[in-house]
Amino acid sequence: MADEIPKLIPARNISEIKNKQRRLEEYLKLKEEKLKLKKAKKKAIARAIAAGKDVPKQIPRTLENTREPDETMVDPEDQEIQADQSFDEFSTYYNREEPPKVVITCSENPHSWTIRFCRDLKLLIQDSIFVYRRHASLKKLVEEAKRREFTNVVVVTEDRRHPTGMVVIHLPEGPTAFFRISSVKYCKDIKHRAEWSSHKPEIVMNNFRTRLGLSIGRLFTSLFQYNPEFHGRRVVTFHNQRDYIFVRHHRYEFKNESKAALQEIGPRFTLRLRSLQKNTFDTKFGEYEWILKRHEMETTRRRFFL
Repeated sequence: MADEIPKLIPARNISEIKNKQRRLEEYLKLKEEKLKLKKAKKKAIARAIAAGKDVPKQIPRTLENTREPDETMVDPEDQEIQADQSFDEFSTYYNREEPPKVVITCSENPHSWTIRFCRDLKLLIQDSIFVYRRHASLKKLVEEAKRREFTNVVVVTEDRRHPTGMVVIHLPEGPTAFFRISSVKYCKDIKHRAEWSSHKPEIVMNNFRTRLGLSIGRLFTSLFQYNPEFHGRRVVTFHNQRDYIFVRHHRYEFKNESKAALQEIGPRFTLRLRSLQKNTFDTKFGEYEWILKRHEMETTRRRFFL
């Protein structure tokens, strides 16, 4: 079928023609040839369908499927990757040696919007507690969380009375990730939302393809209980698209034996990774594994890091 369609290759660049009248004639001629090519392509597809041949579907070019290849892109099923993961900071969680225990806090003197987001986050993360900072430094908070055998600390920061950042610290050895928060939709603002239930949710991680992305995915997974209760129909999704992580909380709604829908529970928000530190929170002597430097690193729209 491809042989039947003529190819349109202009002899020269029309914009290089200096004569205005001649340039217009060449442009109209090229436009007519493009229209002929389009019609010929449609006829060839119609003939192929009539003959019972398989017509290949055109895949649209997007930023995702044309992304620049990254040397850190890995296959999660690779044996070398699995061997590294069996001894990393999250191995105690994945070996089920200790259940997740999360403390959620916020910045000092938080606004009611930030408190509301933290309480919605508490509904999202199973077996978590929300405490006020009460002027305690983050280092002291981390040490106290270690002493009380918490596995993760989540700190929500605010700017202009709204939540704008989130620090996720895995205990006892790190890592520490800092995210920017945007597009927040609180539970009460979601129309026709489903009622929250105490069932352990199913965790879905989408499109984390690099070593950095796998580390972030494992960090998010370590916040939730293992052994999801599928009969509760709760699902928490972390979908990475162009290095923006869309967080959604849904409940399955079965229409019949063959149809299912998703009813949102909330909250709904978007995260953007700003930095990843190897150990627990330390701004002075901490070793940073990755820091986003936009003007140096984002040299093209098709370069992504997760």
